[in-house]
Amino acid sequence: MAVMTAPPSNKAAIVDVKFPHKALVDRLSPGGRYIDAQTDVDSPWVPFGENAAIKHLAFDVRQNLFSNILWVKGPGVIGTHLHRGTITMVCLEGSVRYLEYDWTATPGGLILEVPGESHTLVTEHPDGCKLFGWMQGPIDFFDDQANLVDTADVWWFINHYETYCRDHGIAINPKLYV
Repeated sequence: MAVMTAPPSNKAAIVDVKFPHKALVDRLSPGGRYIDAQTDVDSPWVPFGENAAIKHLAFDVRQNLFSNILWVKGPGVIGTHLHRGTITMVCLEGSVRYLEYDWTATPGGLILEVPGESHTLVTEHPDGCKLFGWMQGPIDFFDDQANLVDTADVWWFINHYETYCRDHGIAINPKLYV
């Protein structure tokens, strides 16, 4: 058995791969896309409380998946929440920790969360933090007495994005919907 140590070609050229279902993919797939996360060209920063904002990057209603960048603008907290699906995040800037764990995420660090865990996100970094995330399923938010306050799922995040865009005269970007 051959072991692949690197991709088999270094020539920058389009290769016509003979995939048996290519016509179906061409007809039914929404296709690849690029979302500019560095500017507001594709998605604005939408306020999320007084000290945070969200840049929405993708919504998949079929799988209840959503992607965004959470920006906590300075030292602060995102209250206790319970994930009902899998969360994958990368710390882009600053640092962040959960009160329930003994680690702190720093730029480039990967955060994995599994369904059924609740935690409280805290950043003490003077510049806060930015977290890129792919999230699946609902997130239940609780007050400090463990009372359910709200549930955020793909529909909540779509409403969050679209309401802000409508209220501020910003065109809703169809590239965000996969």
